[in-house]
Amino acid sequence: MSRSHDTGGRPSQAGNAGGAIAAGGSGRSPFLHGTLVFVREIVIVVALAVVLSLVAKTWLVQTFWIPSASMMNTLVRDDRVLVSKLTPTPFDLRRGDVVVFADPGGWLDPRVEPPTQGGFGERVNEALTWAGLLPEDEGDHLVKRVVGLPGDHVRCCSADGRITVNGTAIDEPYIHPGDTPSDLEFDVTVPAGRVWVLGDHRSDSRDSRFQEGDGDPGMVGSVPINHVVGRAFAVVWPLDRLTWLGEQQYTFGTVPQPTATPTPGSTPTPTGAP
Repeated sequence: MSRSHDTGGRPSQAGNAGGAIAAGGSGRSPFLHGTLVFVREIVIVVALAVVLSLVAKTWLVQTFWIPSASMMNTLVRDDRVLVSKLTPTPFDLRRGDVVVFADPGGWLDPRVEPPTQGGFGERVNEALTWAGLLPEDEGDHLVKRVVGLPGDHVRCCSADGRITVNGTAIDEPYIHPGDTPSDLEFDVTVPAGRVWVLGDHRSDSRDSRFQEGDGDPGMVGSVPINHVVGRAFAVVWPLDRLTWLGEQQYTFGTVPQPTATPTPGSTPTPTGAP
């Protein structure tokens, strides 16, 4: 009986031993398995972040680098700003909005390059910019403030030196200290599908006032709305410049709607707009 019991118990022990060998046969230690799981999760998180950034950059929000002083002191050189791509569609532009738009043609000085690292670092920056994780080089874009909407009668200047919109003189607290509303006189009606834009640093801004060409000055100086990338709503870098770009309801709140129906304007497809 005892011998039979011993013999009968051995297969069970052998089976257990065999099971232990099979469990370890994969050659994967608990540490290695945990490392692989961690790496997999990191890859998934990074991939999701890139996808979400691309979606946001394409349809929601995009960052831009400010290369000039034309919007001082609202924006200064090397600021990074967030731009909402929900304006002008589905939300309408409003007077006072700070907007980024593709160059309608001939507005920009020779290109100013942002700082680059060169080599591998530059390639990484390009990839992160493409993914929407770093700000766009403004390159072929400009940033200005909307002063006139389609149909608005915009003139400079009133008897006391202010710009008028639809006959109402406006106070512009955002103008760079020491600047006048405009040293150049103009009197335009903004065509349909276009906006009249000015820089806050009026003495150092190439904007709607300075565009030359034949025909209606309202057409020549205005920007097609389909060139507008979006509305800048916040400065996010550097951190000591962190600020919200608020609405200008106090500046334009009393401006009446235009009395005349705006005339149609030419709105070519912007070559530089994303």
